[in-house]
Amino acid sequence: MAQDQVPLARQVDVAISQLEEELKGMTAGTIVLQIRDDNVGKFGLRHLPLACEEQQAESGGLTAMQVAALRRMAVQALKRKGNWTHGEICYDFALRNGKLTLSVQFESNYNMANMLFRLKPKKRDFREAAGD
Repeated sequence: MAQDQVPLARQVDVAISQLEEELKGMTAGTIVLQIRDDNVGKFGLRHLPLACEEQQAESGGLTAMQVAALRRMAVQALKRKGNWTHGEICYDFALRNGKLTLSVQFESNYNMANMLFRLKPKKRDFREAAGD
């Protein structure tokens, strides 16, 4: 099955499941997914290990069950995504007092070159821009 036939929600689920081993034991971080044509391209984690080190001693980090909950919450959050097809999704997660919290940031990107290509200017527009 081609990637463009797989729903974005399924792609997000697969991407986060690929990060599961890295997520286990973490207490905070950001999962970053780059979206192009409604397909997940690059994905990964951002975290500051030194900042997480102190908290890890207290809580032990995410468990397999919490990672599964994180995946479910990430997929559910996609319902808030608009009609854009290019951009970035950031899932900020933290484990506080044994409770998982997640906040999501959606960033839509548009390419002006694609829009300008469709708007073929008339010759007189060039003369006016040149000051003629």
